[in-house]
Amino acid sequence: MRILISADMEGATGVTWTGDVVPGTEQWQRFRRLLTGDVNACVTGLVAGGATEVLVNEAHSSQRNLLLEDLHPAARLLTGRHKPLSMMQGVQEDVAGVVFLGYHTGAGAPGVLAHTYLENSITGVWLDGVPASEGHLNAALAAEYGVPVLLVTGDDLTCVEAASTYAPSVEFAVVKDCVSRYAALCLPPAVTAERITAAARRAMASAGPVRPRLTAHRIEIEFDASQLADAAAVVPTVEQLDVRRVGFDAESMTDAMKAFKVVTYVAAGAIEGIYG
Repeated sequence: MRILISADMEGATGVTWTGDVVPGTEQWQRFRRLLTGDVNACVTGLVAGGATEVLVNEAHSSQRNLLLEDLHPAARLLTGRHKPLSMMQGVQEDVAGVVFLGYHTGAGAPGVLAHTYLENSITGVWLDGVPASEGHLNAALAAEYGVPVLLVTGDDLTCVEAASTYAPSVEFAVVKDCVSRYAALCLPPAVTAERITAAARRAMASAGPVRPRLTAHRIEIEFDASQLADAAAVVPTVEQLDVRRVGFDAESMTDAMKAFKVVTYVAAGAIEGIYG
């Protein structure tokens, strides 16, 4: 039974600010180990619950954050960028469930390092009219492949958001409580590892394919500056709805996420220094 872990970093044990997650910084080197510890704790629980194979997909920034030399021997690591399905690469490989590990709340919402794809230039994303975090978007993509979300780990607000929107009946492991976007009440790695392992083991009871949900979707995106919307609206199928807002329709969630990825790349290229 193969399980996918989509491993982001902002919601990992101890992470609270920019330097913790920006590749190349001193603190990033430190928190790579804590993220790897969270992943290993999850793999331990999944295997104890019956998983025979665990595919870990790097989902943060450079997507080269986890320490392969320290990775649980039962896992395989998918590392590096420019994967067709990005954070969810591997969901199409006959997996029986997916774990959202180290996830966070979406742009415009409270939560530790809250954002959606672009760190501070997107102020809101809506999927079919509902505010959507990365977790919400990725859950819709998983549903298209008939893959259930089994477990979400991150701060307390991330788990509340998941429970109230896209994953009402999954397992959760809260590794820190949000105080502000850059502060949290954190638990030691030994404690969070126990939480994650126990939740992952329980989550395996829900593993197994579900009926795929293949439907059309609409995504709307609001930026913090007008030229980002102008740039995004150049992409075919993308319509400028307001000064800072664009939207597009897609026949499937796979197409929607590929288009969303293109829009964020184009918008990122239009950011100009400290003025954004």
